[in-house]
Amino acid sequence: MLKAKSLYHLIVYSILFIVVLISFFTFIIISNAHEELQEKIVTLNTDYRNKQQELLINDVNTAINFIKYTHNKYKYIKDDETIKKEVIHAINEMRLKNSINEYLFIYDFNGKSIHHPIAKNDVGKNLYEATDINGKKVIKELIQVSKKDLGGFVEYKWYKPDISQNIQKISYAQSYDPWNWTLGKGVYLDKIDRLVQNKKNEYDQKISDYTLQITSLTIMLVLYSIFIYKNATILIVSDVKEIGKYFKESQKNDKPLNQNRLIFGEFKVIANYATDAMNNIKLKTHMLEDLNKNLEYKVDEKTKELTKLIDSQKKFINNSVHEINTPLAIIQTNIDLLKMNTPNNKYITHIESGAKIIQYIYDDLSYLIKKDRVIYEKEYLNISDILSQRLEFFHEIATSNSLHFKSKIEEDIYIKFNITEFQRIIDNNLSNAIKYSFAKSPIFINLKYINDDRVEFTVTTNSKKINFTDKIFDDFYRENTNRGGFGLGLKIVKEICDKNLVIINLQSDNKETKFTYRFRINENITA
Repeated sequence: MLKAKSLYHLIVYSILFIVVLISFFTFIIISNAHEELQEKIVTLNTDYRNKQQELLINDVNTAINFIKYTHNKYKYIKDDETIKKEVIHAINEMRLKNSINEYLFIYDFNGKSIHHPIAKNDVGKNLYEATDINGKKVIKELIQVSKKDLGGFVEYKWYKPDISQNIQKISYAQSYDPWNWTLGKGVYLDKIDRLVQNKKNEYDQKISDYTLQITSLTIMLVLYSIFIYKNATILIVSDVKEIGKYFKESQKNDKPLNQNRLIFGEFKVIANYATDAMNNIKLKTHMLEDLNKNLEYKVDEKTKELTKLIDSQKKFINNSVHEINTPLAIIQTNIDLLKMNTPNNKYITHIESGAKIIQYIYDDLSYLIKKDRVIYEKEYLNISDILSQRLEFFHEIATSNSLHFKSKIEEDIYIKFNITEFQRIIDNNLSNAIKYSFAKSPIFINLKYINDDRVEFTVTTNSKKINFTDKIFDDFYRENTNRGGFGLGLKIVKEICDKNLVIINLQSDNKETKFTYRFRINENITA
């Protein structure tokens, strides 16, 4: 580490430090800009592909629906060959003829080309074994994926006439089984390369601007430092030496500083303060030393106590959650054995209900401990199955409370979500429904699609009106303090929903209370 032995050295070191600091920040700025560029390129690629795939699916499905409608309408009036010709003619007329991307191609399941407005010479030929430049059997794969329920995509390299090159291309294919047809549409992906290049050009221009600004700033700071060095340091050093001399001499006598030996008026003011300060310092030095020693000791002791207390609390919570799991597993295992030997026993049902309540509380505490240090990755979940499983888990708890579930769950509903966080939403809502429902009343569970990109999950109970709906999701808040619980369940639900842009709607009156949650099918928290 450099040590400035004088003000002259300090100025020189400052100039060096400024240069190093600006170089460091320049590196950081350029590095961040590069990372930002890479992220934008990835996002650009992903968004472009997803958008193109959606357009391909929509166009092909529209054509399939048109064919199905036309076939069903005229199949008792015209023969199939006539209907096919009219369909092909209509599809060809609907396309944008000035775009090489805007067309549909049709093959039969044997690979024979039925319709291709660009490659008209291939119509009637069997192209089942046709390959791209990499040897990929494109037509064969398109026919195979088209026979799946939802069709599928095939990516390959194909010749693009307007630039006379083989370009990466992606096509979507879907089948029309009554005619053994495979309908498809493709799009070239070279446009994304142009978009990426534009982003790189923007990045280069941005770096150039940054470099020019930083260079200008560096020159200005260096020139300013040199000015200070040349015009001010000598005079400042002179006054500093005089004041330093006074402090040195004040240790031996009480003579005030001779202000006539100082140049700057500011230093003369400092000299007056210095004289008063030295007198007071001599009187209070010993008192302050004793006080500081005592204060440091007390602060250190209290800090150690608080640190030890916090660590003990954390350790207690972690150990408690960990220790609950083992006896809970033992209890559940023995309950299962008892149920095998003594089925339909109400006492065993009550015990199992209590054990599951403990399991649910354990899951909440475990989530609270881990949520700030664990990344909950998302995946596509069949939430219909998950909700059914959780209803089965809470069945004994509901039965023990003289309640029962009435569920209406659409099958095979998928959303992109984390399974742990989704289970916390379900469990806390089911637990609260059981806790606050009137005895012998049903709990209504509903899961359904509401449009193409949203799913709705509702829990409806016959219970008392919630008076303070704006507080129900707060920490430790409980509408009814006699029903037990920590008041943390709905707070956990609110945090998860806010993080994942899940819309919450709460309706409560004297007849029923209804919690509604609307999920995006494809979660995008940057939306």
